[in-house]
Amino acid sequence: MESFVIIAALALAAAWALAYTRSNGIGWSIWAVALAAAIEFGTGTPGWVCKVLWVAAAVFAAFAIVSPLRRAVVTGFIFGIYKKVLPQISQTEQEALDAGSIWWDADLFSGRPDWKKLLDYPHAKLSAEEQAFLDGPVEELCGMIHEWDTTHERMDLSPEVWKFIREKGFLGIIIPKSYGGLGFSAFAHTEIVTKISTRSGTAAVTVMVPNSLGPAELLIHYGTDEQKNYYLPRLAKGLEIPCFALTNPDAGSDAGAIPDFGVVCKGMHEGKEVLGMRMTWEKRYITLGPVATILGVAFKLFDPDKLLGDKEADRTFGTLGVSLALALQGVQMLRVHDVAATRQALTLFGATLGWPQD
Repeated sequence: MESFVIIAALALAAAWALAYTRSNGIGWSIWAVALAAAIEFGTGTPGWVCKVLWVAAAVFAAFAIVSPLRRAVVTGFIFGIYKKVLPQISQTEQEALDAGSIWWDADLFSGRPDWKKLLDYPHAKLSAEEQAFLDGPVEELCGMIHEWDTTHERMDLSPEVWKFIREKGFLGIIIPKSYGGLGFSAFAHTEIVTKISTRSGTAAVTVMVPNSLGPAELLIHYGTDEQKNYYLPRLAKGLEIPCFALTNPDAGSDAGAIPDFGVVCKGMHEGKEVLGMRMTWEKRYITLGPVATILGVAFKLFDPDKLLGDKEADRTFGTLGVSLALALQGVQMLRVHDVAATRQALTLFGATLGWPQD
């Protein structure tokens, strides 16, 4: 009995070491053979039990070393069970996964990070123009901000600060120069917002949202030439203020759970029948919502009559997925509550009929 306990303790210690070092199939096979030999020659285990252990060790080694055999018999079977149990990934979720990259994070989560690979990545640097903007207009803006006045007296930035932000191009940091923006890098955007946040969280978010969550980036990537030529210069100059209307009172910022929806349909617009959609939505806690003139509204898109073609509906949501539309009019704002006279929570809601001009 004592020898069996010792062998068991040694086997567990060896198994822990193999798991910790992510040993391959050969290492685990040696462990299985050594365990069977230790039990046979180090304990009084009956012979037939030892034979069973040797057969088990041989089978284990075959599956551990021969990958195709393991995939065909073990992994494939387990994967098939999980595929039936787990919900299917939606089209929207797959697109979100495909849009990103794993960068060095994959090395980190592998358990064996390649630190040299991380150190070899070039350091992000500001261009001379970006550094001049950081040393000039950003410093000047920080000197203009009075956070107590912003959050406790006005509950808004002062008119002078708003004017400066518009005139100096803070709302068009990521918009290309060809459309009147600054055309700065993502790193410059990060440095600018970080610097402003040392003086005012309100001002930092005011600059951050139009250059990240706002519709400008979506217009840059997906807008038509007509939309880009009209909206991007106006957004860059602050003639239009954007916001991203995602958060719903009942679902928070979980895009997959929002009840807001749009239905593809046909209707009359300017005397002719066109293809469009009807939207019903309600949003809350939308940064820049009270002053926004262009809203990017997140919603679930339904196409019950297959007017967009015979596309398979999203299996998770029962829709064509989560989409985004620009809302320019027909939006109502309702003050929900005023917390300690310092913040305003607004609800944006509407039933919007949006027909394309063409």
